[in-house]
Amino acid sequence: MVIYKSGTKAFNLSYRVGGRQRRYTIGQWPAWSVVAARERAKTIRREIELSCDPLGNRQAERVIPHVSDLIERYKDEHLPKLAERNQADQISMLTKLVLPTWGNRPVRDICSADVNKLLCQVASGRHRPARTNKQRSKQKHQDKPKPTPIRANRLGEILRKMFNLSVQWKMREDNPADGFHKRPENARERFLSLDEINRLSAALENSTDTRGADVIRLCLLTGARLGEVRHARFEQFNLDLLIWLKPAAATKQRRTHRLPISLEVADLVRRRQSAVPKDCLWLFPGDVPGKPVHEMRRYWQGILKQADISDVRIHDLRHTFASLLVSGGASLEVIGKLLGHTQMSTTQRYAHLMESPLRESVNAVAGYVKSKPSQHTQQVTSLPPQLPASTPPVLSATSLNASSPAPFSGPAKEAEYGGGWYSYQAPLRLQRPQ
Repeated sequence: MVIYKSGTKAFNLSYRVGGRQRRYTIGQWPAWSVVAARERAKTIRREIELSCDPLGNRQAERVIPHVSDLIERYKDEHLPKLAERNQADQISMLTKLVLPTWGNRPVRDICSADVNKLLCQVASGRHRPARTNKQRSKQKHQDKPKPTPIRANRLGEILRKMFNLSVQWKMREDNPADGFHKRPENARERFLSLDEINRLSAALENSTDTRGADVIRLCLLTGARLGEVRHARFEQFNLDLLIWLKPAAATKQRRTHRLPISLEVADLVRRRQSAVPKDCLWLFPGDVPGKPVHEMRRYWQGILKQADISDVRIHDLRHTFASLLVSGGASLEVIGKLLGHTQMSTTQRYAHLMESPLRESVNAVAGYVKSKPSQHTQQVTSLPPQLPASTPPVLSATSLNASSPAPFSGPAKEAEYGGGWYSYQAPLRLQRPQ
């Protein structure tokens, strides 16, 4: 027992490990009795004999990384490699959904059950604070929050990547988020019809905001993402070669994308050159000096209202561009290169649009099968008038040439086989010559 200057009494155990003198505090008196302290000292002595350092283990426990430490390192080392919007989205989910639940827990204590529990909570949705009185009154009538299964899938992917890095950083040995339950997702497939495209074009022509109208036109004419169009610069366009060279920093796949452009796009770029100041680098400058245009949602909603179109996002113009390419006979490989896809699986979502030429071929085959060959078969004419009606026709085998069609009698009959129809006629009997 050791008595400190403050009067506190504690039970300590002194030992030597690796040539170093160590002092391990068992506990304070009277919380620990003499008998309990002696039993604990015996246990520690046995651990020391097995080359264990109790005090070193206690100090290591104090520096065990927590989930909050893992998130900070993840944000410092991994997120700078991603696009700015992706960074902001991941930071928001980690800050609002993960830190309040796991922030103070050690990284090694998180298990698969904890991951599934958290993702189930995210998938069930949560109440969001209303900003206006109208939103608050509407929120009162809602019995349950709106489910967010896709949000849970995105958070699961973030956790899987973060814990993979924790294994590389020697924070734990396995990944508890590996193989998490992924909720089914239905990809949005909204394409503008030709009539909607015409109404949209008319609304853009009548719009007083030429900058917003040109942003929408460029999205539809090139299939580019809205962020790529907003951050477009004049230096990226080669109007002589009709090329738009998107830098890697402006694309989602973080690769340079060389996109051929049409003459209409070249005319749009020239029109923008005459509309903006000469020292401006942005194709669509924003209201803040030196920044590109930022807010397009309000303008887009106004255009949709004028064009009498509903349930369409600006990103659906990219899908419409791909559907027009498919209708023009472009292959999936060409569509993937024009859209800037790095994986063929991303372009496969447009494969079902290529069923129309296949269906035409199948219908053509069905037309041949359903046709009536009896129209092309040669039928035997009626009996000659000089023969009696009771005399049957006599045909010899020598009277039939090899190229002569087989004789048939009676009307053509039809039968069904294999989903199609074919026609047949009963052949005549040949009488051998006497």
